[in-house]
Amino acid sequence: MTERPFLHHRAAALALLSACPDLSHKAAGFLGHVCVAAVLSDKQRDWLATLLAKHGLPPLAGEGAP
Repeated sequence: MTERPFLHHRAAALALLSACPDLSHKAAGFLGHVCVAAVLSDKQRDWLATLLAKHGLPPLAGEGAP
């Protein structure tokens, strides 16, 4: 079963903060920023995608699309 991808980076960041109590201080701070950021840079989007994959959560919508 494949879970639906996150449609917005804020929802993805909140899911990581809620589901992963073992996040590093650096990752948690980054996710706090992502929760309030209007847009993400490519580098920030990549790190968010990496964190989602590392913790077994669905990707952001559009990630890995051809």
